[in-house]
Amino acid sequence: MKIGHCEGMPARILVAEDDRKQAELIRRYLEREGHLTVVVYDGRAAIDEARRRSPDLLVLDVMMPKVDGLDVCRVLRADGDVPIIMLTARSTEDDLLLGLDLGADDYLTKPYNPRELVARVRTVLRRTQSRSEGEVYRVGELEIDPVRHEVRLAGRLVEVTPAEFKILACLAASPGRAFTRQQLLEHAFGFDHYVFDRTIDVHVMNLRKKIEPAPTSPAYLKTVYGVGYKLADKVVSDAS
Repeated sequence: MKIGHCEGMPARILVAEDDRKQAELIRRYLEREGHLTVVVYDGRAAIDEARRRSPDLLVLDVMMPKVDGLDVCRVLRADGDVPIIMLTARSTEDDLLLGLDLGADDYLTKPYNPRELVARVRTVLRRTQSRSEGEVYRVGELEIDPVRHEVRLAGRLVEVTPAEFKILACLAASPGRAFTRQQLLEHAFGFDHYVFDRTIDVHVMNLRKKIEPAPTSPAYLKTVYGVGYKLADKVVSDAS
C-alpha cells in the first residue's frame, strides 16, 4: 500500500485533463502551491504515468479520450490507493455515486474555480496523511483498519467498496457521535456541495447487509432519527 503524503512536503501530482488550456491552468495553480506536477491528456497515458510515477494524488477528468476517467479510476483502484479527485461536466446523482463507488476521494463539477481545486487537493492530501497514521478501530466484533484499508467482523474479512469504507472509518473514528448525512460526505469525501442524502443512505444500507447480523435491526450502524447515523460505541445483545 502506498504510504500517505507527508504534510508540508511538496506533493507529486498527476493531472489527467484533455483540455490543454484547462490542464495548463491547473498545472500553474498547483505549482504555485509548490507541488511537482505532471500533465497527461488521455486516459491511457494517465494509467501509464500513475503506474510509473506513483503520484501522491491524481486530478482526473472523467471525459477523457482512449480510456475514460471512470475506467482509469477503476484500473488504478485495482492497483492501489492513490487519492483521486475527479473533474466532470456531468453533475447527476448517479454520476456522483458511481465515482464514489469506484473510489474517488473528491468530485468537482465544471465549471469550477481553480482555487477551489487547490483547496480540495490540500484537504485530500491532509486526509490521506491522517489516514496513513490512523489507529485500528474496534466496536464489538467489528474492526476497521484505516492503514490496511480492511474491515473485519469476528475476524472475517468483509469486502466493502472504497466509498463504504470511508463512511465506516469516519463513523468509527468517533463512536457514539451522531453525524448528519452532509457531515459524513464532508468528513469522508471532502464534499461541501452537490450533496445528495441518498448517497449516504444507499451506502449505509449496503454496509448493514455486510456487517449486521440483522440488517433491519442494526447493532453497529445506528440511525439517529432527524439527524443521520452513528456507529455504536458498544454492542449489546438486544441492540435495535
